[in-house]
Amino acid sequence: MPYFCAIILKNMSTIRKEALQTVRTRQLIQVQAPTAKISQIFGENVFDRKSMREFLAEDVYESLMACIEKGTRVDKEIAQQVATGMKNWAMSKGATHYTHWFQPLTGATAEKHDAFFSLNSDGEAIEAFGGGALVQQEPDASSFPNGGIRNTFEARGYTAWDPSSPAFLFSGPAGKTLCIPTIFVSYTGESLDYKSPLLKSIGAVEAAGVSVAQYFDKNITKVYPTLGIEQEYFLVDGTLFAARPDLMLAGRSLFGHAPARGQQLEDHYFGSIPERVHAFMVDLEYEALRLGIPLKTRHNEVAPGQFECAPLFEEINLAVDHNQLLMDLMEKIAKRHHFRVLLHEKPFAGVNGSGKHNNWSLSTNTGKNLLSPGKTPKNNLMFLTFFVNTIKAFHDYADLIRAAIASASNDHRLGANEAPPAIMSAFLGEQLSRILDEIEKGKIEHNESEVRSLMHSIKAIPEILLDNTDRNRTSPFAFTGNKFELRAVGSSANSAQAMTALNTAMAKTLTDFKAEVDKLIGDGDSRETALLTVIQKYIKQTKKIRFEGNGYGEEWRLEAEKRGLANVRTTPHALDAMMTKKAIDLYTKTGVFTKREIEARHEILLEDYIKKIQIESRIIGDMALTKIVPAAIAYQNLLVNNLKGLKELGIKAESTKGQLDLLERTSKHINTIIEKVEAMRLTRKRLNEVEHARERSIGYCDEVKPFFDEIRYHADKLELIVDDELWPLPKYRELLFIK
Repeated sequence: MPYFCAIILKNMSTIRKEALQTVRTRQLIQVQAPTAKISQIFGENVFDRKSMREFLAEDVYESLMACIEKGTRVDKEIAQQVATGMKNWAMSKGATHYTHWFQPLTGATAEKHDAFFSLNSDGEAIEAFGGGALVQQEPDASSFPNGGIRNTFEARGYTAWDPSSPAFLFSGPAGKTLCIPTIFVSYTGESLDYKSPLLKSIGAVEAAGVSVAQYFDKNITKVYPTLGIEQEYFLVDGTLFAARPDLMLAGRSLFGHAPARGQQLEDHYFGSIPERVHAFMVDLEYEALRLGIPLKTRHNEVAPGQFECAPLFEEINLAVDHNQLLMDLMEKIAKRHHFRVLLHEKPFAGVNGSGKHNNWSLSTNTGKNLLSPGKTPKNNLMFLTFFVNTIKAFHDYADLIRAAIASASNDHRLGANEAPPAIMSAFLGEQLSRILDEIEKGKIEHNESEVRSLMHSIKAIPEILLDNTDRNRTSPFAFTGNKFELRAVGSSANSAQAMTALNTAMAKTLTDFKAEVDKLIGDGDSRETALLTVIQKYIKQTKKIRFEGNGYGEEWRLEAEKRGLANVRTTPHALDAMMTKKAIDLYTKTGVFTKREIEARHEILLEDYIKKIQIESRIIGDMALTKIVPAAIAYQNLLVNNLKGLKELGIKAESTKGQLDLLERTSKHINTIIEKVEAMRLTRKRLNEVEHARERSIGYCDEVKPFFDEIRYHADKLELIVDDELWPLPKYRELLFIK
C-alpha cells in the first residue's frame, strides 16, 4: 500500500475507532437516589406560594395573589417588597445573580445575568435588587429575530415580569441564578417572544369561556386552558455525537444507512430502561421536581435510543414555561451522563421521529374540567357545548394550526407513517361520534328503540363515560377522554406557538357561539333549545373534519381530498395561512397580535426555514467531500492495489470480476456525490439572490432539499461497500443502541 494511502486510512478511521472504544469502556455514572419523598423536594427551588408566605408580608402576599388571579398590574410599592423578599429567598439558597428569563423567537430561552451587587453612596459593596429590576429590564434586542419590526442598529428591547409564572433558581456548576419569567417586547411595544401572545390568547379564552360557561353555572368566574406536554427525545453517547458533525450542527443525521435491526422487532417500546438511561432519568427528574416541573411518567419509546417523559397537567402558561425549562435541563443533565439529547423531530431516518404531544383542555375556578363528560344531563350539555365548540375552532382554523406547527424539522414527521399526517382532522371515538350524529339528526336513539326529539327532551342526552374510546395515534387532534391531544407539535418546538393559535381560535368560536345563542334566546327560544340548535348547526358544519380511521392510509388521503381538506406537506406553503384575511382578522380582533406582528412572525418563520435548510445543505456538502468521498477513495485505492497485485500474479480478469464491479460501483457513487454537491451549491447560490423570503423558501424546499436524498442515497450505498475499518462516521447500529 502506498505510504500516503496508509496515512489517509489511519486519519480517517482514528476518530470513529477511538469514539467506539470510549463507549465500550464507559462507566455508569452513579446517581444518588433522593432520600426524601417527592412531596418534600417538589418546588424547593421555586419562589412559590409557600416561599412567598415565608418571605413576604401577609398584605404583600395577598396583594400579589390578587393581581395574579385578576391579571392586573402589580403596583410599584408591592413590586419593591416582592423584589426584596425574592432576593432574600434566593440568597438564602446560595444565589448570587438574577436574570430575566424569556423566550425570544429563536425557539430557545434567553437570559442575561446580573449580580445582586451594587455600591452605595460611600462606595461600599452591598446586595441590591429592587422593584424596578424585578419588573423591567432592557436586554439588547438587536440580534434576536424581529421580522422587520425594528432596525438592526436599534438595540432597545424590554423584558417585563410575568407574575403568573413563579421565579425559580437554576443551578450551574459554579453557582445558582434567580430566574424571573418575563415577556419580551420591542421598544415600540410589539411582541418579540412566544409568551406575550400566549398570555393574550389565554385572556381571550377566559373572557369568551366565562360568558358561555355561565349559561350553566353562575359561579364560574374564570376559565383557563390547561396543558400536559409529553416530551419525546433521543439519547446518543456524547463521544459518538462528537464524531458526527451532522448531529452536532443540525441535530439530525444527514447520512447513515439503516442498520439490519432497527425498530422492526418492536422490543424497545416500554421495554426495560437501559441502566445509563435510567441514571439520567433519575437525575433529570430530581432536578425537574425541585424546579416545580411535575414529571410523572418515563418510559422507552418506539425507536431504539428514543424515550419519553410526561408531566401532570398545569395551567397552560406554566406548562409551556416548564417544558422550555425541561428541554434546557435535559441537555445539561445529559452531558453529566456522557450523553447528548436529540430533540430534533427526525434525528434518524428509518425509525420513528419525536413529537411533543400537547394535551389541551379547559378548566374553571370551580374545579370543573369543561371537556370532561359529566353524569347528569345538565353537565352533559355543558360538556357538549365546549366539546363541539372545540371541534368548530379546529375546523375553522385548521390551516392556521397547521401553520403553527410548521418547521423544517417537523416536515420530516408530518405526513410520514409514524406521526400525524399533514391533513388536519379530529378523532372523537365511536360513542361521541354517534352522539353527534344523532344530535345532527335531531334525535337520540335509546337501546329500547325509543326515539325522542332532542329539542323537546334535553334529558334524553345519554350519559357519556370518561375514556369512552380508544386512542387514535394517527390523528393530529384526538379526543382522549377529557382532553384533546394535539399530536402534531414537533419535539423541539415551543408549544406556545401552536397553543396560541388553538386558544385564539377557541376564543373566537366561543364568542360567536354566545352571540348566536343569545340571538335565539332573544327571539323566544328557551336557553336549552337555543344551545342545542347552535350545537346542531356546528356539528353539521364541521362534519368533514371528523375522521375515525387510519390517518396514515392512502384511502384517507383520497377521502380528505373529496371532502375538501387541505394536505399541505411543506412549511413554506403551510405558513401562507398566517397571511390570509381570516387569520389576520382572528388575531387582530382578539387582540393577540397586531397585523405588523403577524407579518413579522411570518417573515421570521420563513427565514428560519431557509437558514435551517441552508445549514443542512452546507453540512452535507462538507461531510460528503471531506469525509465520505475521501474514505471511498481510500477504499478505491485498496481495490486498485489489490487488482494490480492479482494481475501481477497472473490471475485472469474473469476471476477478478467481483473486485472490478466493486471498483466501478464505488467510482459511480463518488462521481455522483461530487456532481450533486456542486449542483446543490450552485442552486443555493442562485436562490440566495431571490429577494422575497417566501419565494426563496419555496426554492430551498423544492430545489435544494431534493439534493439531500440524492446525495444521501449514494453516500449510504458507499457505507455498505467501504471497509468498515475505513468508514469515518459512527454508524446507526452504534448510535441507536445504548449500552
